[in-house]
Amino acid sequence: MTDYDTAVARYFEAWNATGPEALAKAVAAAWTEDGGYTDPLADVRGHERLAAVIAGAHEQFPGFEFRQLGNADGHHDIVRFGWELVAPDGSAPVAGFDVITLAEDGRIRSVLGFLDRVPTAA
Repeated sequence: MTDYDTAVARYFEAWNATGPEALAKAVAAAWTEDGGYTDPLADVRGHERLAAVIAGAHEQFPGFEFRQLGNADGHHDIVRFGWELVAPDGSAPVAGFDVITLAEDGRIRSVLGFLDRVPTAA
C-alpha cells in the first residue's frame, strides 16, 4: 500500500470504530491532534470533536459501515477517494467523496467531505 492507501485505511478504521475507547484510539491513529473535518453537516477540529461527529453518524445510522469506493488518488500531500455508507441489508443510501490533506507523519491534517447521495425525507 502507498502512504495514501495507509492514510485512507486508517480513516475508514476510525469511521467504522465502535465504542468510545476503540473510536478514540482510531481517531488518534488517523488524525493529527489538531486535525479537522469539514462537510456540509460538520466543521470540527481536534480528536474529541472528531470522535463526537463519528459517534453521531453511528447513532443516526446504527449498524451501517463506511466503505471506500474505488482507489484513492493523490499527489503531494493530498488524497481523494469515494465512499458509501452501507446498511446491514447491503443498500447504500449515503455516498460521497472526501479530499484529505496529510501531515508529514502520514496522519490526516484536514478532510473536506462532499455528499453526493443522501436519503430524502419521506
